[in-house]
Amino acid sequence: MVFSLRGPEEEVASGEAGRSAGLGGLCPGRAICGLLAPPVKKSQKSDVKMSTLVEPAMHTLQIGANGERSRTPSPQNSPRLHNESCNIAPLTPSQSPRNEIRMRQTTPFSVVVAIDFGTTSSGYAFSFASDPEAIHMMRKWEGGDPGVAHQKTPTSLLLTPDGSFHSFGYTARDYYHDLDPDEARDWLYFEKFKMKIHSTSDLTMKTELEAVNGKKVQALQVFAHALHFFKRQALQELKDQCPALPEKDAIRWVITVPAIWKQPAKQFMREAAYLAGLVPSENPEQLLIALEPEAASIYCRKLRLNQLIDLSYKPQANGLMSDLPIDSSFRQAREQLRRSRHSRTFLVESGMGELWSEMQTGDRYIVADCGGGTVDLTVHQIEQPQGTLKELYKASGGPYGAVGVDLAFEKLLCQIFGEDFIATFKAKRPAAWVDLTIAFEARKRTAAPHRANSLNISLPFSFIDFYRKHRGQNVETALKRSSVNLVKWSSQGMLRMSSEAMNELFQPTISQIITHIGDLMKKPEVKGIKFLFLVGGFAESSMLQHAVQSAFSAVCRVIIPQDVGLTILKGAVLFGLDPTIVRVRRSPLTYGVGVLNKFVEGKHPREKLLVKEGKNWCTDIFEKFVSVDQSVALGEVVQRSYCPARMGQRKIIINIYCCGTDDVVYITDPGVRKCGTISLDLDELEEPSSPKKSRREIRASMQFGDTEIKVAAMDVQTSKTVRASIDFLSN
Repeated sequence: MVFSLRGPEEEVASGEAGRSAGLGGLCPGRAICGLLAPPVKKSQKSDVKMSTLVEPAMHTLQIGANGERSRTPSPQNSPRLHNESCNIAPLTPSQSPRNEIRMRQTTPFSVVVAIDFGTTSSGYAFSFASDPEAIHMMRKWEGGDPGVAHQKTPTSLLLTPDGSFHSFGYTARDYYHDLDPDEARDWLYFEKFKMKIHSTSDLTMKTELEAVNGKKVQALQVFAHALHFFKRQALQELKDQCPALPEKDAIRWVITVPAIWKQPAKQFMREAAYLAGLVPSENPEQLLIALEPEAASIYCRKLRLNQLIDLSYKPQANGLMSDLPIDSSFRQAREQLRRSRHSRTFLVESGMGELWSEMQTGDRYIVADCGGGTVDLTVHQIEQPQGTLKELYKASGGPYGAVGVDLAFEKLLCQIFGEDFIATFKAKRPAAWVDLTIAFEARKRTAAPHRANSLNISLPFSFIDFYRKHRGQNVETALKRSSVNLVKWSSQGMLRMSSEAMNELFQPTISQIITHIGDLMKKPEVKGIKFLFLVGGFAESSMLQHAVQSAFSAVCRVIIPQDVGLTILKGAVLFGLDPTIVRVRRSPLTYGVGVLNKFVEGKHPREKLLVKEGKNWCTDIFEKFVSVDQSVALGEVVQRSYCPARMGQRKIIINIYCCGTDDVVYITDPGVRKCGTISLDLDELEEPSSPKKSRREIRASMQFGDTEIKVAAMDVQTSKTVRASIDFLSN
């Protein structure tokens, strides 16, 4: 399948027109929208339910398309935000915003399909709206690694030499592995590519990904191919189970992303889903972006006690253990899960699980999502009796996933065989390199903290042969000459790693995870944690389990769900069935716009002075929509009104700025950056306005309490919806 990307020409043209039409030009190179706060009238209080500081009545100064100035009365108050009573309304990359922002379930969906798009492995699950207690896992994947129980498939994509889709998952990996080495150099193989979206600071629609052979492809195409594969698999399975199910508008799709991802990355996944044909861009509400630790938290609410493994059990007073050792209990749970997987259907509680029924209002817990690429931490508080969740501290984490262990292994190989050789081998024998990483992955899963015997890792014959030809000596000689003492050469043709060597590979990544969880627990907002839920694929590692238990079992109960690698996927299905479960979230950044305020001598710097029509204005004032780590409830809206600078103006462009602190004053302060734009597309008025009604007011409503920032707008004069969109990818 070939995807066609939209060209930027129309965006550039409309963007320039919008900037010249009233929201740029006051300061060269900066977009200033002149929004000043008038007093709040008594009649306005029912519309603006925020704590507010009343300021004197002022007028808005705007610059038109040809430099003409227009003076219009200011819109509603633009107050500062306090506590959780702020009014906040949606900002989405949506093409058709709705007037009713809070009511998200107005469109009936017959089935919810969730895609857990992971760094190392991915999968899908679904549930019918008529039977929400049953979560159906995807069909068993073809292929797989011996001894590894997997209900997901590797996040590996194979494209043909001409860039067309060939296969995904085990099929892609195995086919690429079996290619002739010379032929493999022309094929485009991608693995663990999700991390690129997190690590790219200037992510755009044209960001590229590098295949194993060094060739580059647009990242949006790569992600769209992967999502289209899951769409095709899920639809086929749904049609087999329910032949009468209509494909159009019957499915709500959910895609999981790390909670620490910024808005551009979330929008990127949405755009990839549009390109893959999951949903049309005109129906954005048909696709939800779920935050991975949130999804895990939602699923943990449903678990029974026998579906949880408590790592915090201590010896009783009589010296007897109250439960089995960690490794034993976890292996037993995994075996029980393996036996039950033939059904592929998991039943969840219609109400709260047993653990949740023990919780009191206000009890708080941490969900640590330890995945392949990132570690994502979310702090939630339970709200009884409704069972909704409230986020207590903004999502945190970092690139501390299981991939860090893989990188440490690669670094070890470079230390033994030489960095230049490893780089050459990866370029010349890419399929053999993939084979080597598979062999390491299998051994990595068996690593344990108290393991006594060594681990053998098979080296592909092509590695041994290539090294001999490239260096003129054999692999065993290289090991003897290297400074690495904990890795030996086995007579069976394998690298023999001591348990100490394997522990050293895990240590840097695990130490970062422990440090980050510990730092989070020291925050005042996070004191009194009752539980620490460990979820995600990396949480299956007994190395990580032991480290977390040792560090935190004295502070709180450390809990692991039995099906720890599928927790996020199942929770994403539950989130799709009811997106209102998380009632309050925390803003990860401070967001706002640049405005003009009256210039005050002694308060404002002289370089910010702008004199227009005999009045002194201070430019570049940062007017906040929402502050970093501020509690924002689902459905709360921030409203601002904007006035076109001239009659007949068809587009308004508003620049959005963000920063990681709350003490920002100007959009030029250190740490403040332009992060996105709001576009308001205006229809022509049906009849010319009379002089008394020449002022056209567009009211924009922004929502920060959802998993994505969203925007909607309305023409106050006509009460008609204005097409509004927000873009974080065009900076």
